Amino acid sequence: MKLRGSFLLMLLVSLVLILGACGGGGDEESDADSSEGSDESSEGAADSEGEKTLIFARGGDSESLDPGSTSDGESSRVTQQVLETLLTFEAESFELEPGLAHDWEVSDDGLTYTFYLEEGVKFHDGTDFNAEAVKINFDRFADPEHEYAFADHEYVYFMYGTMFGGHKGDEGHVVDDVKVVDDYTVEFHLNKPLGFFLQNMGMSYFAITSPAALEEYGPEINENPVGTGPFKFVSWTKNDSIVLEKNEDYWKEGLPKLDKVIFEVIPDNAARLIALRSGDIDIMDGLNPDDAAGVESDDDLILYSRAENNFGYVGFNVQKEPLDNELLRQAISHAIDREAIVEALYAGYGTVAKNPLPPSYLGYNDDVEGYQYDVDKAKELLSEAGYADGLEIDLWTMPVARPYMPDPETTAEIIQNNLAEIGVTVNIVREEWAPYLEKTMNGEHQIYMLGWSGTNGDPDYFISSLLHGDLIGDSNREYYQNEEVDKLLNDAKVEIDQDKRAEMYKEAQAIIAEDVPMVPLVHSTPVMASSNKVKNYVPHPSTSESLEEVDIE
Repeated sequence: MKLRGSFLLMLLVSLVLILGACGGGGDEESDADSSEGSDESSEGAADSEGEKTLIFARGGDSESLDPGSTSDGESSRVTQQVLETLLTFEAESFELEPGLAHDWEVSDDGLTYTFYLEEGVKFHDGTDFNAEAVKINFDRFADPEHEYAFADHEYVYFMYGTMFGGHKGDEGHVVDDVKVVDDYTVEFHLNKPLGFFLQNMGMSYFAITSPAALEEYGPEINENPVGTGPFKFVSWTKNDSIVLEKNEDYWKEGLPKLDKVIFEVIPDNAARLIALRSGDIDIMDGLNPDDAAGVESDDDLILYSRAENNFGYVGFNVQKEPLDNELLRQAISHAIDREAIVEALYAGYGTVAKNPLPPSYLGYNDDVEGYQYDVDKAKELLSEAGYADGLEIDLWTMPVARPYMPDPETTAEIIQNNLAEIGVTVNIVREEWAPYLEKTMNGEHQIYMLGWSGTNGDPDYFISSLLHGDLIGDSNREYYQNEEVDKLLNDAKVEIDQDKRAEMYKEAQAIIAEDVPMVPLVHSTPVMASSNKVKNYVPHPSTSESLEEVDIE
C-alpha cells in the first residue's frame, strides 16, 4: 500500500528532525550526554582494571525495582538480574525450567503445589534463602495489610491480583495459604484450580526479595533491591543509569561471566545506534526497524530479534468525556490508518493488530473483524456521536521507544493527521516515562498510547491485565468494565480444560471489540543490536532476560 501524500510529507519532516537530533541538537540526547552516569559508562567493555563491563542502553528508565509493584518492562529488565523466581523459562520460549526451586509437584486435584528449594543459596545481604523467605514474599504480595506491603494505594502489587484472582479477602483469590513444610520445602494451597499457576512462578513480578532487606529499607525497597541473582544492585541515577556488580557468591558455579552491568538511558533510538557504533555502549534495545538491514550487514554488529509477543495500541479513557461515547470511540477507530503506521515504521517487522492478544496465543479470535480504515464511515459515526462539527482531544504519547512501538512520536503524528481528516483536532501530550505511567494509571488522560508484552505465555496476562474491571486505576488504564467480560475472564482463570479456556477468551475478545475501549495497532517483532564483542546473549520473547551467561570480549 502506498502512503498518502500527507503522511509522506510528515514522515520526511520527521526524518529531518531525527537527523538533526543525531547531530547534537536534541535536548534529550544532550541531557543524557551530560549526565553523571555517562562518564562512568563511556569506559566501554573494560575499565582500567580489566573488568568486564556490559553497557546496555535502553530508551527509558525503570519505574520500580520492587518487581511486584510494577508492570513496566524496563523495571523487569533490571530486576531479572538482581532477584530470582522459583521457576524460570527456557532461553527462547515460555517452557518452564527450575529456578530457586529445583523440583516441584502438583496434587491430583490441582490444589496443592509443592516446591523443593535449592539449599545453600544466600541473598546479597548474606542472609539465607529458604521457605520462610518465599512465604513472606507471597504473603506481602497477597495481603494489602501486610507489614511489608509497601503501598501508596490499596493494591500496590496489582500484578499479583491479576494473576492469582485477587488479593487476600477478595472472592476470586485462589491462594488460601502458603505453608512452610521445612526449611527448603514450601506448599501453596489453593481453594480452586488455576490453569496457569506454574507459569506465574516464572514471572519476574514474583521474584523473591530478602526479608531482612524488606525490614531494613521499608518502602525504599523499590530503590534498593536485594535478591539472590547473578548481579548485586549498586546505584541508581534516575533517568540516567543503573549500575550492578557481579555477585561473587552466586549459587550457580561459574556464573555470571560479567563483572559489571550498566543500564544506561538514551531516549532516542538513533542516538543509541550512534553510541553502539562508536563503542560507547555494548548492546541496545529499541533499534529502529529501518536500521535493521544496516546492522545486519555490519561485521562489527550483531542483529537480534524477539518473537512476536506483544501488541501496541491506542487506549481510550472510557469514563472521561467525551470518550465515554461509544460512537465517538468507533469513529476514531475507523479513522486510524493502522496499515500506514505498520508500513511506514516497522520495515517488515510488524503486522496489523485487531485483538489485544498476539495471534499465536491460546484463544486468539481471528473472527473479530477489527475497525478497518474508512474515513467516510468515521465521519458518519462522528456525526452520529454528536460531533459533526468536529472536536478537540488530547493524545498522550510515550516518551520512549518500546518493543511494540519503536517510534511513538511519529506514530502519534500519523494518528494526529488521520483524525484531522475527519475534523478531530489532536493535541499531543508528552510526559517523562515514569510520570506518564503514573498519570495514565490515575486516569488523567483522554486518549493514550501504550502496549503490552507477554511475560508468561498465557492469554490471561494480556486480556485480564489490561481490561478486567478489578484493575481499573492500575494496568486497566482504559477504566473499562464489562461484567460479562469480567465473568468470562474469571471463569477462564480457574478452568483446567484448555479448549474451554480458549472459547472463553474468544468470546471476551468479541465483546471487547464491540465496546472498543482501545484500538489495537500492531504486533511487532522487536529488533535490537549489539557489538560483536558480546557473546551468549539470547533475547527472550518477553522483554527481559537474565544476563548471567552473557560474556564480552
